[in-house]
Amino acid sequence: MTDYIEYGSKRIDFRLEYSDRKTLGITVTPDLDVLVKAPVNTPVEAVKEKLKKKAPWIIRQLSFFLSFHPRLTDRKFIGGETHLYLGKQYRIRVMSDELGVIRDGVKLKGQFLEVYTRDNTKVKALVEAWYFDKAKERFHKMAEPLFDKFVSKHDLSLATYHLSLRQMPTRWGSCTAKGRIILNPELIKAPKACIEYVIVHELCHLVHHDHTQKFLDLQTKEMPDWEKWKSKLERLLA
Repeated sequence: MTDYIEYGSKRIDFRLEYSDRKTLGITVTPDLDVLVKAPVNTPVEAVKEKLKKKAPWIIRQLSFFLSFHPRLTDRKFIGGETHLYLGKQYRIRVMSDELGVIRDGVKLKGQFLEVYTRDNTKVKALVEAWYFDKAKERFHKMAEPLFDKFVSKHDLSLATYHLSLRQMPTRWGSCTAKGRIILNPELIKAPKACIEYVIVHELCHLVHHDHTQKFLDLQTKEMPDWEKWKSKLERLLA
């Protein structure tokens, strides 16, 4: 069942599941869901009282995960519009090729993303394809050495490097228990250190699966200035 509590000016929606357990547990997921698992026959009011006591922690967790959510902004993909690539701004310059001498494509030239096409309706698709190709190329170069160093240091012999890209509306990345790293291609718009921060963050989940203090301590050990790049990522894209 779903329900909610009010805490000050905030509303916290939650999903309640009953199970054969002795204590009540609260989980906040990266997708901003609040899950409550309670012993069978626990009154809903008792659940709400527990949630109110834990509300400050729940709000902090929701805020923490929200900082990873990519900002969804409408872009027109027209000449003169600015777009980010590795943390720097570039302007789109549409190079009309009426004779069809040059193949459709995108080139980074100076302060411009030059888009070559005879059909202006293709500009968006061409730019997005260019971003995806760059993400695939750059992310592999960044992730593989970080992965090798991490698994060697922590003796994670069962982890096998594999990187894939996936559009994810609510997160920048994820990492499976076996070491498969999944990154949002939108990250290619952020500075290199921001991308490395997300990779390190996901690698730390190979050791600690949740966001406990031990996880944060490990992340700080692996990347002492991670908070700086997390903030930079939030300012630019989240």
